Amino acid sequence: MRYGLMLATCVGLAMPMTAALAASPVKVTIDGSSRTAPVTKYEYGMFIEPIGGLVARTLWAEVLDDRKFYYPVVAPAFDKPPPLNAEGRPGVSYRKWRPIGGDDAVAMDTKAPYVGEQSPRIALDATVRKGLLQAGIGLAKGKRYDGYVVLAGDPAAKVEVALVWGPGPNDRQVIALPAPGADWRKAEISFTPPVDTTDATLEITGLGSGSFRVGVASLMPSDNIRGWRADTTAIARSLNSGMWRLPGGNFLSDWDWRSAIGPRDKRPPMFDYAWSAMQPDDIGMDEWMDLTKILGVEPYVTVNAGLGDAYSAADEVEYLNGPTTSHWGSRRAANGHPEPYGVKFWNIGNEPYGWWQIGKTSLDYYTIKHNAFAKAMRAVDPSITLIASGAMVDQGHPRGTKENVTLDSVAGRFGTEWDWTGGLLAKTWGNFDGISEHWYDQPEKRPDAPADAELIEYARAPSNQVKMKAELWKIYQQRFPAMKDKSIFLSIDEYAYFGQVTLKSALAYALVLQEMLRHTDFLTMSAFTTGASTMDITPTDAVLNSTGQVFKLYGEHFGAGVTPVSVQGDAPQPDPKYPVGFLHPKINAGSPTYPLDVIAGLSPDGKSLRIGVVNPTAAAQTVKLDLKALALKGAGRKWVLSGASLQAENKVGAPAGVTITQGSASRASLVVSPISATVFEFPIAK
Repeated sequence: MRYGLMLATCVGLAMPMTAALAASPVKVTIDGSSRTAPVTKYEYGMFIEPIGGLVARTLWAEVLDDRKFYYPVVAPAFDKPPPLNAEGRPGVSYRKWRPIGGDDAVAMDTKAPYVGEQSPRIALDATVRKGLLQAGIGLAKGKRYDGYVVLAGDPAAKVEVALVWGPGPNDRQVIALPAPGADWRKAEISFTPPVDTTDATLEITGLGSGSFRVGVASLMPSDNIRGWRADTTAIARSLNSGMWRLPGGNFLSDWDWRSAIGPRDKRPPMFDYAWSAMQPDDIGMDEWMDLTKILGVEPYVTVNAGLGDAYSAADEVEYLNGPTTSHWGSRRAANGHPEPYGVKFWNIGNEPYGWWQIGKTSLDYYTIKHNAFAKAMRAVDPSITLIASGAMVDQGHPRGTKENVTLDSVAGRFGTEWDWTGGLLAKTWGNFDGISEHWYDQPEKRPDAPADAELIEYARAPSNQVKMKAELWKIYQQRFPAMKDKSIFLSIDEYAYFGQVTLKSALAYALVLQEMLRHTDFLTMSAFTTGASTMDITPTDAVLNSTGQVFKLYGEHFGAGVTPVSVQGDAPQPDPKYPVGFLHPKINAGSPTYPLDVIAGLSPDGKSLRIGVVNPTAAAQTVKLDLKALALKGAGRKWVLSGASLQAENKVGAPAGVTITQGSASRASLVVSPISATVFEFPIAK
């Protein structure tokens, strides 16, 4: 995942639209005889990677940072910031452990650490309590938090752990631990805070003589599911995603999966140079597989083709899919998972074409690497589905290039170093089943545009990324006709439209999904960045945000088994009228039903017609239906995703601003609410 486009914002305005956009009904012709391939269950997938604390702060249940003491326990004045990463961005910082009893109260023992390169050692005093603390912990009132501390030390050490939620002497719970010994011992702890807090402190201190050492510490809510948060995973499960691509991303290119198996406490923390961030390696392949089971989705695993090698990738296939009689299958069983996970989808490498990628190499060398990976992985499990890491010609350009590509402007790049997808098709044929593609976009400010045009162009922009990929894919199919014969598929398994998460951005994502559903004959998989980005999440609570509502709406009504049918009209989507910045393709996505965007499909049982309509205007719109090879009967239903204004959002602790409401619908007059995404459903007459 590349985040060079991140952190842009765009504020929408719910102002009256021009009368012209609501003057007459929009003609929509739906042809039931013109059908494309049914939607797969992988169309609404999710992608996630441990970018710093992204996973740890959203889906993983651990409330302590740096629980294995990768960083020395020092006063803030002695901190060193993490270095810049390859893109020149600052590294990720964490809550740090701090000394109690003086700046020199804690020394880092590098001679006999419990895990990693160092463990804190505290020399004791008979009258002054010494130790370490971590502040800034978010906890929920009345919830029990269970954990432990692994200690070693002198028997005279009197060690206790305290949870502190306020300045008063009674604003704490204290647990006295058994006397430590020369060998490392685990001491259980459990707390139930009586208040909600975002700034609790965990203290580990001692009195007496001699010293004690801390190996690891852990604290999780008691309702965690094998280490994963119960609340956020329950919400994620409601999205019906089909699959999650994980761990994926730039992180993979310098991560050895073997470092994160076995007992979690004994996995050394590592430094991720892609994001310039420490990772405790608590989340390994067994934990990721647990997550997919909790979510009810299939795993889609990406292997390290950056600094990794084909042998390690083959070993990973064996660990996840091999029988217990195999070497790595027996290791998996020894780690508590005797049954093979049966992972079907495997991605070789992550964005190997990017200058930001660890292990970046030339296209020619990478095709050699891809072939070696594919051969080794399929030798272990011939049944796996391999997905190559492509980049179409609209992506390939030197660093710092500013352009708005068209199909004509990129025509000369086919077959060059900038054509990674074409290179894979030409030089790795037979060693993949599908090809991946990633795109990221950010909103542009259009200060001179009236509100109606600004909203429409904002909402349409990211769907143009999908349209460009689809049109280029058709060109690749012409250049390599065997693609159709072999059913080579496209997987857009990273994408996002950065900015504020509001009703306005929800309309844009609805248009993205509708554009994807126009190309189900080859676009069979997609994964949104990131799965956690479908929620608003605090340390103690979570709700489905406006983006999540979009996935919920389409996942439920245009999910697996729905067969898209042709939608036509007499009002093509116009060219943008207002200047935008760079890196936006100049192409027009959408149905010819301006200002609406419309898709249609037959339910999996063929008994109903479903119509998806996005209305990126502040005026109600009327649809005039013209049905071919279809006849409807009776009243219908509708589900409307909308809110009071474009700035409406869903935040923890506040009433939902973006909701899905259900109502009845008449086929005689399809009225589409302002600033909405609506799904209509009508029974089909047989």
